[in-house]
Amino acid sequence: MDILLQKVALPSDQDASGRNLGAEEIAAVAEAIRSGTLTSTKGRFVKTLEERFAARLGVKHAFACASGSAAVHCAVAAIDPEPGDEIVTTPITDMGALAPILYQGAIPVFADVDPRTCNVTAATIAAALSERTKAIIVTHLFGNPCAMEEIVALAAERNIPLIEDCAQAFGATHHGRHVGTLGRIGTFSLQQGKHITTGEGGLVVTDDDALARRMYLFINKAWGYGDPKPDHYFLALNYRMSELCGAVAVAQLEKLDAVVARRIELAGRLTEQLSDVLGVSVPYVAPRAVHTYWKYCIRVNPAIVPEGVGGIARLLREYDIFTAPRYIQKPAFMCEIFQKRRTFGKSEFPFVLARPEALDYRLERFPGTVEALEHILVIPWNDRLSERDVQYIGEAIRASVAVLRGER
Repeated sequence: MDILLQKVALPSDQDASGRNLGAEEIAAVAEAIRSGTLTSTKGRFVKTLEERFAARLGVKHAFACASGSAAVHCAVAAIDPEPGDEIVTTPITDMGALAPILYQGAIPVFADVDPRTCNVTAATIAAALSERTKAIIVTHLFGNPCAMEEIVALAAERNIPLIEDCAQAFGATHHGRHVGTLGRIGTFSLQQGKHITTGEGGLVVTDDDALARRMYLFINKAWGYGDPKPDHYFLALNYRMSELCGAVAVAQLEKLDAVVARRIELAGRLTEQLSDVLGVSVPYVAPRAVHTYWKYCIRVNPAIVPEGVGGIARLLREYDIFTAPRYIQKPAFMCEIFQKRRTFGKSEFPFVLARPEALDYRLERFPGTVEALEHILVIPWNDRLSERDVQYIGEAIRASVAVLRGER
């Protein structure tokens, strides 16, 4: 393809070009180092982060931990499943959101998704429930909230705890309420590419005092800090966040509102550019929902755009725009950990405790998932993009579609 646009070097969230890390974070980390206290059990930064994050969301409890995966693990551990219990979740997610389920001896049971949003729905969750269901985990993929009104009602009707995975959805809202506050527990990630970052890190939130106690203990090896006669009350890990990460997070949190606003503004500009491109659908956002764009995800109709997402991705590389066709290459249940049950030695635990129906991974059972992955193209996104950068991305997509359709 002839390159008709002058190439633009786009900022990346994997380095300083796409991150807003700066003097505030450096000053906070320096203060933590000068204090000589780098453990959160004695320091002040992690506690400050927890207090400010809880206040931001309007929840009673927030706890920092080592990663987004650790956050999901804390949530699952707080629910305390029996071996062989089932947790309904999505097949379009990172393995870090699924491995904690297995580590707690529970079985991930996959619900299909709405191909427009790649999110689970109340209807797909209901089809996956059984008498063994211990919890439901919904993932607000790319920063786009699930249709929570129906999901919350379903969970309440069945008396099943609802966990929200908000790793990609800082600042997103549903009907005016922050994601993470609609279920029993919300989990967040501070990994390198998220809205705000400490490199690795996580947060869990809840209004439930009993679940809060369980999560606090799980982060701290189940040691009862401050109790009259503390002990290690149950099996748990050290998932604490260090004061160094806490210092960065406190500084980053002050920037979150601006980060979210900028991402939404830039996404609106790209949506305007692409709204009339035949064969390309811009992100669907439900009424009264706020999408905060961890990534910008388009859907491509291969019946209109020959070669589909693969063709556009190939041509965009010539513009130095590196996208992710399909987001993940296959549904999570097609990975070896599920297909070959590679868990604890040769035991295949906890899969050996599962109902056969829970391990039925035939693709025809997940038409929405198959359709979604075949048609989505994930475009890198960050708040350091300029208006010119977004215009360049839009023009490159339009040009790529035109070439594939034989119009250029």
